[in-house]
Amino acid sequence: MHEIYVSTDIEADGPIPGPHSMLSFASAAYTADKQLIATFSANLETLPGAEAHPVQAAWWKTQREAWEACRTDLRKPEEALPAYVEWVEALPGKPVFVGMPAGFDFTFMFWYMMRFAGRCPFSWSALDIKTLAFALTGLPYRKCIKPRMPKHWFDEHPHTHVALDDAIEQGALFCNMLADLRVWQTTSPLPGAKQPASQPASQPALQPASQPAEPERIEQNDAKSASK
Repeated sequence: MHEIYVSTDIEADGPIPGPHSMLSFASAAYTADKQLIATFSANLETLPGAEAHPVQAAWWKTQREAWEACRTDLRKPEEALPAYVEWVEALPGKPVFVGMPAGFDFTFMFWYMMRFAGRCPFSWSALDIKTLAFALTGLPYRKCIKPRMPKHWFDEHPHTHVALDDAIEQGALFCNMLADLRVWQTTSPLPGAKQPASQPASQPALQPASQPAEPERIEQNDAKSASK
């Protein structure tokens, strides 16, 4: 069974689930050749007894449109998360969670799925776009930020801090990176490595985007959105 890459973005009011809430989440399901086959999104009611972290609350005050977008048509987590898990399980392939940074998005999604649906269709793992960029570019890990990534990885998708917009954007980014990875695997395979079944058309050489470099960021709860 082929893999389906489920690019997922979440918006939250703090760094961890439980004391803080996931406000919204969205997934965009892609095939390896960048076909967007399905999407799922939901805005959630906050958790009982949870409250916003002061740093994240201050950041949300600078994002009025995104805040308003994630506070409309609210759903209860106990209703939305089981529906989401069933949606993932119905996808026509083996689902792979893709995030940027996956350590943040998957932490919230895993906690919410186990708490409200009792299972996670992605098992215990997630694919991190930043880590893939680290492997492909040769840049130091902390330097793997968007302005330093090759320009041809980026399609014309908006980054709005609305979960569905960002899930679609980063899913296309991942698929473009995956295409380069497959070319690399067929032209310079590691000894003993299994080569991909198909060989996609060659891609442009990896050249950093000609944008000004950004300073390194410590990815705290407020820096997650800024670094994406």
